[in-house]
Amino acid sequence: MTNVSNPVAQLLNTGNLVVRDADADDGISTYAWQGFDYPTDTLLVGMKVGVDFVTGLNRTLTAWTSDSDPSPSPYYYMLEVRGDPEMVLCEHSKKVWRSGPWNGLRFSGIPATLTFTGFNFSFINNEQEITYSFNTISSVLSKLTVNQSGALQRSLWVEDIGMWNVIWYVPMDQCDDMRGRPCGSFAACNPNNSPICDCIQGFTPKSPSKWLYREDTDGCVRKTKLDCNNGTDGFHVISNTKLADTSNASVYMNLSLVECKTKCLSDCSCTAYAPADVRSVASGCIIWTSELTDIRVFTNDSYEQDLYVRLAAIDLGQSSTASGKSSKWVTPFVIILVLTVLILACIGYLMWKRRKRRQSRAMQESNNSFHDRSNQGLSSWNDQLELSQKNDLELLLFDFGTIVSATENFSADNKLGQGGFGPVYKGMLGDGQEIAVKRLAKRSVQGVVEFKNEVVLIAKLQHRNLVRLLGCCIKGEERLLVYEYMPNKSLDFFLFGKPKEERLDWQTRFKIIMGIARGLLYLHHDSRLRVIHRDLKASNILLDKDMNPKISDFGMARIFGGDEVEGNTRKVVGTYGYMSP
Repeated sequence: MTNVSNPVAQLLNTGNLVVRDADADDGISTYAWQGFDYPTDTLLVGMKVGVDFVTGLNRTLTAWTSDSDPSPSPYYYMLEVRGDPEMVLCEHSKKVWRSGPWNGLRFSGIPATLTFTGFNFSFINNEQEITYSFNTISSVLSKLTVNQSGALQRSLWVEDIGMWNVIWYVPMDQCDDMRGRPCGSFAACNPNNSPICDCIQGFTPKSPSKWLYREDTDGCVRKTKLDCNNGTDGFHVISNTKLADTSNASVYMNLSLVECKTKCLSDCSCTAYAPADVRSVASGCIIWTSELTDIRVFTNDSYEQDLYVRLAAIDLGQSSTASGKSSKWVTPFVIILVLTVLILACIGYLMWKRRKRRQSRAMQESNNSFHDRSNQGLSSWNDQLELSQKNDLELLLFDFGTIVSATENFSADNKLGQGGFGPVYKGMLGDGQEIAVKRLAKRSVQGVVEFKNEVVLIAKLQHRNLVRLLGCCIKGEERLLVYEYMPNKSLDFFLFGKPKEERLDWQTRFKIIMGIARGLLYLHHDSRLRVIHRDLKASNILLDKDMNPKISDFGMARIFGGDEVEGNTRKVVGTYGYMSP
């Protein structure tokens, strides 16, 4: 701390508490001490995470033990400066998640950065400091937090509801979490595939018997040993990837990508290289001389990050042509290959057309089984969608135009909130009935018939402490669920959104607790369809006009996951902070 003759403490509008000389200007150069240099669990605009080599500061974020206990937990967020620097989330000394290195535009492992509007991200890497920070445009308020559950979250402040809305978090899936190292070395992880792990081209599972049982931690080994002496090795390109762990990699910012390739081929221990800066013409490079671990593949072509993995010529599908002569069979082979691909493509197209015609006929037959309920476009399903032997439930199928009219075309003014499964809007039907419409996110793997059957099953769950499902609407990719409207919002509004003097009295709290318990007892024990909620939290407890609690979203995991009747699952379902370990 710098000595000052007349010290004063000042809390700035940015949230930074500073100590400065009262007789000097309040510029940052005159701060004797500032709170932003000693963050706790939250990073705000203007704060930095990373190392200042001049002052010796190493700024990290450390999660609280609990919401009411600010003592340090085992989870912390820091900048790893070894090799090519990257941000890491740790539990004790073990890495939980890493960002991938900065590629000039973003961290290679955070493609979501491309979708963030209103943000400017900064990464400084020079002799004075290696730090990461962010700024926002206009009046956007944002924070980055490490919570006690071990998740890193970015949130936006929503003024209308007076709450923080989480827009991004990690670890998000199995490929994010490094603790289990699901794929091992020389393997790539893709959460959209099944299984999620696959050996890189030119590699094969180190333990094939374990690989069959999805035990992938041993990773992969080369099919063919590298040929360093004859210079016949080449490179396989993995596109749209989070680069492998760079803590043991070397960075050469003065080399072009071509020079980097040459340098890698001249070193027998080199296993891969990648551009260090992907802006315009790629410049600088990263070189690995060890095993490649924690590689992740993304599906969006706009991520623009390539990894060049060194392979023996035979594993690239090449033949050794040291004399400069190409094999005679290459040309006819290519012709035969092209003709085969064309024939298979034609067969595939004809099969696809045939399947589409069958689906169209099936959909027509299904639609013919619906009859008009009223001039508002309501229909009921026939017992062909009932999973029981008798039709003991009439579930309404709402017309999409009716929903659009009721919600004023999903107007922002009618939006009640945003959950993990999609936004919820308030609506009013033509007869004056108020409804709540959940517009499901377009990520369910179910088809139309499966979705309808699932909704029918959920609608069978009738209890005074469950939110009643009135019906649904299917239009193209749209999946809408229509619920009864709860005028008193959700429980978290009364627990966290009101001043202390206006919060619930204990008689009302006891009434709500008992109602929640009765609803869960029905879901777990008394209902025909056993349901495990897996995302029970205050925002999913809605309150009617008499403050009676009603559990919502109890069927969402079924629609999006499909294994709700099982007690054990390997899927991540729910909200961090409310999930069982």
